Amino acid sequence: MKNVLVLGAGFVAGPLVRYFFEKPGVRVSVADIEPEKAKVLAGDHPRGRAFGLDLNNKAALAGEIAAADVVVSLVPYLFHPVVARLCLAAGKPMVTTSYVSEAMRALDAEARTAGIPLVNEVGLDPGIDHMEAMRVIDEIHARGGRVVGFRSYCGGLPAPEANTNPFGYKFSWSPRGVLLAGKNEARYLADGREIVVPAAELFAGPERVEVAGLGVFDGYPNRNSVPYRDLYGIPEARTMFRGTFRWPGWCETLKKIGEWGLLDATESDWSGSTRKAVLAKAAGLPDSADLRRELAARWNLAPDAALLDRMAWLGLFEDGPLPASSGSPLDLLERLMLAKMLYEPGERDMIILRHEFEAAYPDGSGERIFSTLIDYGVPGGDSAMARTVGLPAAAAANLVLEGRVCRPGVLIPVSADLYAPILFEIKTRGIIFREERTKSS
Repeated sequence: MKNVLVLGAGFVAGPLVRYFFEKPGVRVSVADIEPEKAKVLAGDHPRGRAFGLDLNNKAALAGEIAAADVVVSLVPYLFHPVVARLCLAAGKPMVTTSYVSEAMRALDAEARTAGIPLVNEVGLDPGIDHMEAMRVIDEIHARGGRVVGFRSYCGGLPAPEANTNPFGYKFSWSPRGVLLAGKNEARYLADGREIVVPAAELFAGPERVEVAGLGVFDGYPNRNSVPYRDLYGIPEARTMFRGTFRWPGWCETLKKIGEWGLLDATESDWSGSTRKAVLAKAAGLPDSADLRRELAARWNLAPDAALLDRMAWLGLFEDGPLPASSGSPLDLLERLMLAKMLYEPGERDMIILRHEFEAAYPDGSGERIFSTLIDYGVPGGDSAMARTVGLPAAAAANLVLEGRVCRPGVLIPVSADLYAPILFEIKTRGIIFREERTKSS
């Protein structure tokens, strides 16, 4: 009997745990700092085990890792290197869905020497985005072609019928990570030129992108796209862009929220204050009776602008009570969003992942290839986000469990030995890309 240790019982763990319950020869141990969460996933399955585990208890964590055949780390990304070091000490492979951090990358040589695979970036983005990109790129190269341009967008959004609030966004987990991503600068290549977008301008000029059957979305750049030219093996690419999709209105609103100062994570004492006073202070404005009008004047907007309506809907102009005696503007924004921007029972989320390749061939011909994944959550069941993160991670862990990952080291799924079987497996579970090809000059 093989043993899979799943660390973290958060929102993406369910599809992964159930994937392994389908396999008769596998036991699944689910650990979380909140044992009740783990029990919900393991239930009373005869091959399931749920228990509480604090990752700061290194001895207990090491003992669980030693008893596992593969460890799937779904905990906050800062803990992945901690888990990875214990896996290397015990000679156990690990799978994560997170980006490879510098701390994780530093373990590559040790993992190679030990002969242990540490497989990272096997979720949605990062994960499926890499896999489908490399599938098409390898196909173009096999035909003697060059990839002269690559553009990609990914977004986790409410499905059209669930897009019922003015922000065009809903959270199935804490908003903080989504909000803090707006404080990163972005870099990409456009026709051979490197473009740097400061964090303050990240939402300033979204591209309008139409997706057939769904409408138009705002797209903005995601982190640093430039290294992916080498990572994907396309040094010939003159355009290299990775971005994020949102429903229209999100970018305009988040830019002003940043200018307001509401993404500031600096804590202060709120005792004796009011919500409006704290929000006015974050904006550097007096605590006036009409904060909306003050902001409209600062931003040169009409007092009835739709942007201000969105902020009013969230409660940013109300003189209500504060949720705690201290915190940061970001804490307050997060609590307001959690109160009004969650999915209602029965609502679906939606994943859109869209790649565009510009290929040039030796005979002088060109081709534009669009590869698009659209996936929906199941009302009352798994969200699209949980499926598209949890299932590729499960497929990757199963490859490791079956001994089909033969290369050691810190790995991501950009080679066919990893991406091909994972893409095949998730396709059998309904996660499918649709291709369109057109000739280009």
